[in-house]
Amino acid sequence: MLEYLQQANLFIIPLDDERRWYRYHHLFADLLRLRLRHRDPDSLAALHGRASVWYEEHGLAIEAFHHAAAAHDLARAERLVEGDGTPLYYRGAVMPILHWLQSLPAAELDARPSLWLLYAWALWVAHKSSQVEEKLGAAEAALQDVAEDEKKRDLIGQIAALRGMLAANHYEIETMIGQSRRALAYLAPGNLPVRTAVIRNLALAYQFQGDRAAAGQAYDEAIALCEASGNTFINILSTSGLGIIQESQTQLYAAVESYKRVLQLVGDPPGPVACAAIAGLARIAYEWNDLDGAEEQGELGVALARQIESIDSFASGELFLVRLKLARGDIPGAANLLNQVDTAVRRHNFVTQIPNAAAVRVLLLLRQGDLAGAARLAQAHDLPLSQARVTLAQGDAEATAAVLEPLRQEMEARGWADELLKVLILQALALHAQGRGGEALKVLEEALILAEPGGHIRTFIDEGPPMAHLLSEASARGIMPHYTGRLLKEFLTSDIPHPTSQIDPLTPRELEVLQLIAQGLTNSEIADRLFLALSTVKGYNRIIFDKLHVNNRTEAAARARELGLL
Repeated sequence: MLEYLQQANLFIIPLDDERRWYRYHHLFADLLRLRLRHRDPDSLAALHGRASVWYEEHGLAIEAFHHAAAAHDLARAERLVEGDGTPLYYRGAVMPILHWLQSLPAAELDARPSLWLLYAWALWVAHKSSQVEEKLGAAEAALQDVAEDEKKRDLIGQIAALRGMLAANHYEIETMIGQSRRALAYLAPGNLPVRTAVIRNLALAYQFQGDRAAAGQAYDEAIALCEASGNTFINILSTSGLGIIQESQTQLYAAVESYKRVLQLVGDPPGPVACAAIAGLARIAYEWNDLDGAEEQGELGVALARQIESIDSFASGELFLVRLKLARGDIPGAANLLNQVDTAVRRHNFVTQIPNAAAVRVLLLLRQGDLAGAARLAQAHDLPLSQARVTLAQGDAEATAAVLEPLRQEMEARGWADELLKVLILQALALHAQGRGGEALKVLEEALILAEPGGHIRTFIDEGPPMAHLLSEASARGIMPHYTGRLLKEFLTSDIPHPTSQIDPLTPRELEVLQLIAQGLTNSEIADRLFLALSTVKGYNRIIFDKLHVNNRTEAAARARELGLL
């Protein structure tokens, strides 16, 4: 009969290839429901209730919730939303849940304070955090006359948990930690979904404090609990956080795997919850000198972050895009976008982004040649790395060293590998500018050792020609030749001038002669070695000296080593 109805196009539609599931055509279904409401309206609630039971028995929790809500069975609907391990608002049903809760009178919510909490959780998951505190206050008011029991304690714990998470939007670390610890003290031991969210929030607080080791451990714990309980939403947030920690530890390949795991959990197309992972992939693409990939991911991350209320992720994403424009040499575009970010940061009062925006503006001012303006800004916002860049650009290498040495000690003590790498690179450049080449190469080697496992590129080549010179010397000395060679090759393919771009290219034969000059061979010895006439060797000498802008053999050898030609 089903096959006949389908072939005759009589209002049924198959839902699978095996022809096991069918539904009525929507218009026909609407007609049947309309007839039911007219003929037997009193049976609607009971029928929805029976449908809800059937769906639940067959493992279709979201459909079971829809019918429980239609039956106005608040207790059943709430139980189904809370789920078995993972609430439905973590499983793609957040908007239907919000619509249901919005339809309920306040009196019904007051009679069941747990529904106010449900409302708050759904709003938080839907990235509508500005409305959460109102629901928490309503829940507290409704709980005042409720007798103390395990259920009430658990609800108090959930209120604390959400307040701790709201505090994260404004980097209120003490509130995050205090409310999270209160939540863990009150929550029922079996309430794994909320406990997992609280542990993730503690990890975030440790991250804000700068205790990256503690943050990493807490993220690992949260991820393990998520895997055990099937809590995909908190798993996404925790894995994104772990990727950021790995990135800060210069473990870029591990961070990429974490971010890719997030995208697997989110699915396609990615939603706003994936914005942190996508921003991380953008940063790493930039670091690996894939500027096109960095731009694509960076713009997507900003677009997703803008859909989330009350967080500053979109501002940090746009600051990244400013740096990308600087890397491409688009100074006007960088200045225009940075002005927009500054306006947004002030309008939204994103206090923590103010120093980050200032640090990017220092880079812009340096590129524009405004050293005085860059110095004032770096000093006003107390940005040691920016101050070091300014004094180095001003030619005051001693002042640069004075800023960097205590900063290096601090980064080593904290174990902040990414910041230590930046300090080491600037230290090496400052030492080189002071004429202390041996010490500069030693510090550069420390930076290379720290950076090589993660394949860092832009951290070096963004420093421009002075770094190219230093890398050329390192290559000539045989310091990590594979890595330095790779970095020098990236210089040649980037928009940043390489020292060899300042000379006319040498031919293979000229390079061969230059190599023998550097080895100390006389013109006659070179002529014998290469089976050339003495006058031909002397002609090569003149050409090589002209191309290298030097006057004698000693200067030629030194210049060739500086340029990495030997």
